[in-house]
Amino acid sequence: MDIESLKFPVGEFVKPTTITPEIVNSWISDIESFPSRLNEALSNITPEQLNYAYRPNGWTIKQVVHHCVDSHINSIIRFKLALTEDQPTIRPYNQDAWISLPDATVNDISASMKILDGLHEKWAFLLKNLTQSELQKLLIHPEHKAPLTIRHFIGLYAWHCNHHLAHVLQALKHKGRFNLN
Repeated sequence: MDIESLKFPVGEFVKPTTITPEIVNSWISDIESFPSRLNEALSNITPEQLNYAYRPNGWTIKQVVHHCVDSHINSIIRFKLALTEDQPTIRPYNQDAWISLPDATVNDISASMKILDGLHEKWAFLLKNLTQSELQKLLIHPEHKAPLTIRHFIGLYAWHCNHHLAHVLQALKHKGRFNLN
């Protein structure tokens, strides 16, 4: 089994040459529906399954869920900074360190799921109400070589939702096969 396909089950994000309003709306729909799609994937999950890794040396399902909360909280802040400041430089964070903190290692994912529900509802509302001018606003992410538009950033986060949902489904499909024993 190819480790890259396990790492990127939906492929890596590829920015379309032209980002049309239809593409942006599709991305927003992916962001908006993420909590319900994740909740459906996790219905009736057991504590044992929450600890399935999605690939060798990969995060567990519970870590993926807790990571999505951390990442998406940061994302809405990044969007708001880009909307209210002139080309802000956003601050990255060490996601591997964050995922080892106590709130990311607990088997109870209910608080994270509640946060995702409310956060994505608020986030989707914000994104659906952006003007064409606002979609062109820029932010600077130190890990990228050039400023990114909000429109592009929407695509990155839609991909992020789909990427991690695929990780959860992959971990469930492989039933703990990648867990270190």
